[in-house]
Amino acid sequence: MKQQFSFFTALIMLLGIIQINAQENKEFKGKIGNTLPESEEYWPTPVAPAKDAPNVLVWLIDDMGYGHSSAFGGLTPMPTIDKLAENGLRYNNFHTTALCSPSRASIAAGRNHHNLGMGSHSLTAMGFPGYNAHPPASAKGFADILKKEGWSTMFLGKWDHTPQWEGTFAGPFDRWPSGDGWEHFYGFMSGDMNNFNPIMWVDHTPVQPNYDAPGYHVNKDMSTKAIEWISMLKASNHKKPFCMFWATGAVHAPHHAPKNWIKKFEGKFDMGYDKARELILANQIEMGIVPKGTKLSARDEEIPAWETLNDKEKALYARQMEAFAGQLAYTDYEFGKILDYLDKIGELDNTIVIFTSDNGGSAEGALHGTFNENGFFNGMPNIPYETNAQYINEWGNKVGVWHVTAGWTQAGNTPFQFYKQSAHRGGNADALVVSWPKGIDPENNGQIREQYHHIIDICPTILEACGVEAPKVIDGVEQIPFDGTPMNYSFNKPKAKDTRTVQYYELFGNRAIYADGWTAVTLHRDKRPWILNAEGTLADDKWELYNLKEDFAQSNDLAAKYPEKLEELKALFEVEAKKNNVYPLDGDIGPRFAKMQAQAAPKEKELVYWPPAAIRVHESVSPPLKGKSHELIADVDIPSNGDGDGMLVTAGGRTSGYAFMVLDQQLVYIYNFVGNRTVLMSSENVPTGKSQLKMVFTNTDKYEGDAELFINNKSVGKVHIPKTIPITYSIEETFDVGQDTGSPIIEDTYAVPFKNTALQKLTVRIGE
Repeated sequence: MKQQFSFFTALIMLLGIIQINAQENKEFKGKIGNTLPESEEYWPTPVAPAKDAPNVLVWLIDDMGYGHSSAFGGLTPMPTIDKLAENGLRYNNFHTTALCSPSRASIAAGRNHHNLGMGSHSLTAMGFPGYNAHPPASAKGFADILKKEGWSTMFLGKWDHTPQWEGTFAGPFDRWPSGDGWEHFYGFMSGDMNNFNPIMWVDHTPVQPNYDAPGYHVNKDMSTKAIEWISMLKASNHKKPFCMFWATGAVHAPHHAPKNWIKKFEGKFDMGYDKARELILANQIEMGIVPKGTKLSARDEEIPAWETLNDKEKALYARQMEAFAGQLAYTDYEFGKILDYLDKIGELDNTIVIFTSDNGGSAEGALHGTFNENGFFNGMPNIPYETNAQYINEWGNKVGVWHVTAGWTQAGNTPFQFYKQSAHRGGNADALVVSWPKGIDPENNGQIREQYHHIIDICPTILEACGVEAPKVIDGVEQIPFDGTPMNYSFNKPKAKDTRTVQYYELFGNRAIYADGWTAVTLHRDKRPWILNAEGTLADDKWELYNLKEDFAQSNDLAAKYPEKLEELKALFEVEAKKNNVYPLDGDIGPRFAKMQAQAAPKEKELVYWPPAAIRVHESVSPPLKGKSHELIADVDIPSNGDGDGMLVTAGGRTSGYAFMVLDQQLVYIYNFVGNRTVLMSSENVPTGKSQLKMVFTNTDKYEGDAELFINNKSVGKVHIPKTIPITYSIEETFDVGQDTGSPIIEDTYAVPFKNTALQKLTVRIGE
C-alpha cells in the first residue's frame, strides 16, 4: 500500500512538471533544434510603459493648513510651490480625511479610509473591518499597479499606517512600503521623528543616518536621496519612468529647522494670529483662492484674543510660529532641488507633480504651544506657558518636540474653523497643486479649479495620466472598485461639472456629509483636539448645516433655517457610513492608544535580550513596564581597564522614557516624565570583572513608585519617582539593549549610540 502511494505521488508530481513545462513551452516562441544553428532564440518582451509615459512625483506634506502656504494666501513664502502653481493648477475645493494615517492610505489606494481598515490612526486601531489598520489585498493602489506596468517606484519619508507591532525588523512586511508596491524605501515608520537625528529604515533594515552631526537635517537627506535615486534610474534605464512619493515629516511636530531658516522669520509674526487671519483672508480673496465676500469664521472661543496676551506670551507664541515657518520654507527649498534636477535632465515637463497636505493644521499644541508634544499623547494637554517659556531661545532646535499654539494653527487654516481631526473644513479642506506641462495646456497655467474633490481621487488621477487602466485582479486577488474618481477632466476645462457629488467624513466620531454643495457636520469629540477623550454621547451631538456655494468658510449655520435639508443629509450619511464600514463609532483616543500599546506586548513575566543588536524594538512589543513593578537586570563583564561605560537598556529618550546605564563607572538610572527627569546614581563604582547590575522599580501608587539600584545584590541607591508615563514614551523612538539608537535621555550626558561592549545579557522581570 505504501509503495502504491509513493508511485501515485510520483506520478502526480511528474504530471505537474510536464504541465509546467508545457506552459513554458507554450509561451516560448522560438525554435528548439538538436543543435544551436538549428535553433532560434526567443526572449519575452519586458513590460514597459507606453512611449512618453510620464513620471509621477507626489509631495504629501504633513499638518499644513489651507492658509499656510503663500500659494494659498499664507504668510510663509513657498517659492517652489508658487512656481509649481504658476505652471499648473491650484484646486481650492480639495479635501482629505483630516488625519495622517487614513489620508496616506487613501491617497495611495483610491478608496475611502474605512474601506482600507484605516478609519482612524494606526495607533488607535480596533478589531473591526473599518479600523483594523489592515488594508485588504483587494485594494491595491497606484504604486502596485504602476510597478507591474514598468514604472520604478520609490518612497521617501513618513510611513505611519502600519500597525505598531509590525514596525520592527521581524515584520511582517505586508503593510510596509514593500508590501504596497514601493520597490525602494527610505524613511521612518512612525507618526513623527526628530528632524536632526531621525530613526530611519532602508527597505527593511534600520539605519541611523546621523548621530547629531553638524549641518544634518532630514529634509536635505531626503532631497539628496531622491535626486540620487532618479540619477541611478536614468543611468540604468533612461527610458524607464519613475513614480516617487516624497512624504516629509514637516510640518508635523517637532518644528525643527536650521537656525538660519528660523532667523529669516524673526519678527514676521509679531502682528499676532488674529491680524494674520485677516491678512491671509484678504490675500486669498485677491488671489481668487476663495470667493469674494467670504467671511472669516469666528475665532475659536477657547483661544484668547491676541490683544489680551501680555508681551511675554506674545513673544513666545510669535517665536513658535517663526520656527514653524522656518521649517515650512526650508522644506519647500529642499523640494525645489528635486524639481531643479528634473528640469536639468529634461524630465520635468513630463512629470506630473502633485502637492497637498494629509490634513488641516494641527492644534495638538493646545493653547500655549508645547515644548514636548508627547504630553498630548499621555493625556497632558495645555503645558503651562511658564514651562514652555523656559525654551523660547531654543525653540526649533534638536532638543524639543516643538508645536505651535492653536491660535496660530487656526490662522494657518484660514478661512475655516477648527483643526485637524475635525470633520469641519478646517480639518479636511487642503491646498492642492497639480503641475504637468505635457498634460495640462499652458493656457491653463496659474488657474484655479473649483471642482469638489477628495484625496481618494488622486490615485485614479495618476493612473489616468499614465494611461494605465486599473486591473480587475492583482496577484490573483479580485480588486474592489475605486471610491475615487479621476480629476483629469478638469485639467483643461475650467468650468467642467464636478464628478464628485457626494462624500462622507468620519474621524473619532466627528462626522460630515457633503452632497451637491451642501454639507452637514457635527463634532463628537470636543472641538479642542488636544483633549484625548470624547465627552457626551453620539445622541447628544449637534449637527450643523452649511451651503458651501454661498458660504465657503462654513461661517453661517443654517440648521435651524432648513431642518428638512439637515435631516436629508443626516440620512444620507447613514447610507454612506454603512456602505463604507464606518461603524462602530468611538471618540476616545487615549484608551484606544493605550490598548494598542498593550495589545501586542509580550505576555511573559521574564524576558531575556542578548546583544549586540537587540535594538529598534517598537515600544508596543517591548517589555510592558508602565504602571507595573519590574526589574532590569544586566549581566556585565567589565574589562580590567574599567571601560564598561555604555547603555544597558533604554526606551524613549528626549520626549519621555527611561535609561539604565553605566556612566563614568557609576550605575545610573534616569526616568523622563515629559521632560521632568529623575536621576539616580549609585553610591559605588561598578567593579571590574563579572557583575550583576540591577534596577528594581516598586509601585507605591498608580503610576508612581520607588527605583532602587543594586550592584551584586547590594543596594547602592534609591529614589522616589512621583510620576511615570501612562501611555507612551515616544511615537518615534524604540526599545534598545546595549546601545541607544535614538536620542539621549538627558542632553550632553553621553553621546549616542553609547554602545556598551561589557553587557553580556539583559533580563527584564515584570511584576504587578
